[in-house]
Amino acid sequence: MPEVSRPRHPYLAGPAPRVLAHRGFVSADAARDGIVENTFTAFAAAHAAGVTYAESDCHLTADGVVVLFHDADLSRVTGDPRKVAEVRHAELSRIMADRGGLITAPDALEAFPALRFNLDVKADDAALPLGRAVARHADRTLVTSFSDRRRREALDAARAAGGTPATSAGQGVVARFVAAAGTGSAALVRRALAGIDALQVPERAGAVRVVTPRTLRLAHAAGVEIHVWTVNDRADMDRLLGLGVDGLVTDRADLALRAVSARSV
Repeated sequence: MPEVSRPRHPYLAGPAPRVLAHRGFVSADAARDGIVENTFTAFAAAHAAGVTYAESDCHLTADGVVVLFHDADLSRVTGDPRKVAEVRHAELSRIMADRGGLITAPDALEAFPALRFNLDVKADDAALPLGRAVARHADRTLVTSFSDRRRREALDAARAAGGTPATSAGQGVVARFVAAAGTGSAALVRRALAGIDALQVPERAGAVRVVTPRTLRLAHAAGVEIHVWTVNDRADMDRLLGLGVDGLVTDRADLALRAVSARSV
């Protein structure tokens, strides 16, 4: 377990390692039936599988509704080339109705009170309304983004509305952490990770290996967890859990739950 040097956010209450259902959970059978990621059905399936954490992504519709959707446009999921920002909420709901059901960020938090949501701000204009939406669910929400500016904007909006979500580092902070870890200086690592609750990272970024025994040790000493994405192979899960990672972000929540359970036997 991490050597916590500051209070642990309630989002991270309970024992690690954690399984984070990447965009919900879509089984092979569900996929054959036309169900897709980031839908009501996908999050219901993740909940039914027994996960506590669900990862998702946020965009803003043309009429200002924060929806859980990964891509900037609809082409991969629906074949429609328009951007999410060009489609009104009601129309997008109709398009997604037979694919598992569109879900907004506020509705997801209300519909699944037992889930803790990891929400990635994908669009600049989604940051402010997302922050406001998660404020009263801040104890079970983590806000993140590849853009540290978007991440901070969403956090500031949540705090202004009365809540302080957990947060994971964006690309800039991750780069500073990797550089600091390379020096072996715990003080530099703590400075790089100030205000961060978790690092959600790939095992490697190009030629750079982000997750190593050293980076785990230094992050844990700073009170920060490391969650690795996106891990779908059981052998990789077992290897990373053996290394000491705190969480697996995965499309195979069922497989990851079994991998975690096997370590407690």
